Amino acid sequence: MAREIVLDTETTGIDPRSGHRMIEIACIEIEDLLPTGAYFHRFIDPERDIEPEAEKVHGISRASLIGKPKFGEKVICEEFLDFVAGAQLVAHNAAFDRGFVNMELERVGRPALPEARWTCTYELAKKRFPGMYNSLDALCKRFKISLAEREKHGALIDTRLLSMVYLELQGGKERALDLGPSKAARAATVAAEAVGYPPRARPLAPLSTAAEREAHLKFVQGQLKDKAIWLQLGLEA
Repeated sequence: MAREIVLDTETTGIDPRSGHRMIEIACIEIEDLLPTGAYFHRFIDPERDIEPEAEKVHGISRASLIGKPKFGEKVICEEFLDFVAGAQLVAHNAAFDRGFVNMELERVGRPALPEARWTCTYELAKKRFPGMYNSLDALCKRFKISLAEREKHGALIDTRLLSMVYLELQGGKERALDLGPSKAARAATVAAEAVGYPPRARPLAPLSTAAEREAHLKFVQGQLKDKAIWLQLGLEA
């Protein structure tokens, strides 16, 4: 199975080489273009101020990050590397996220994640929609993906949106026509769990009481007899 990690970051500014740092990272795992439910999400103490223009975009303040772990701590660096191990990374404008992730890894003496491991959804979108505006917002609107939850940019919500955009860029709903029974069932379960609904019981439990069902059967046998439409269809009353 193809394992991929959809990833997004928020930062203190736009240039890691000038000292800007990562302040939030979120990853969602997908296999064969279906979310598995596994995800990684952390806020990070950048040990520096956040540029005002950046804060306007994501709404994360310096004060809110005081006391959060630093990137080099195990709860972030090691657990992030464990989560993405062996997977292709998917990001929108991947060069930006790759630059910040690799700069943080460099700071703590860890190897960079090579460019070959990254898939850029912005580049995929440019090939599919040449000459069009291909921001994440624009693609969500084009694919009719709701932005109702999104008041500001945030790594976790943006990763959720990007995972849906990536599915559409890879064939979207048309790919679902190729799903076998087991994959279709898995997709339905994932979709249900995503909105907080448990799998549907089959068959559904009756809502009528035993007394009501007995009274109904007597009515059918006494009044409708063989004219009851469900009897004509070979169904029990």
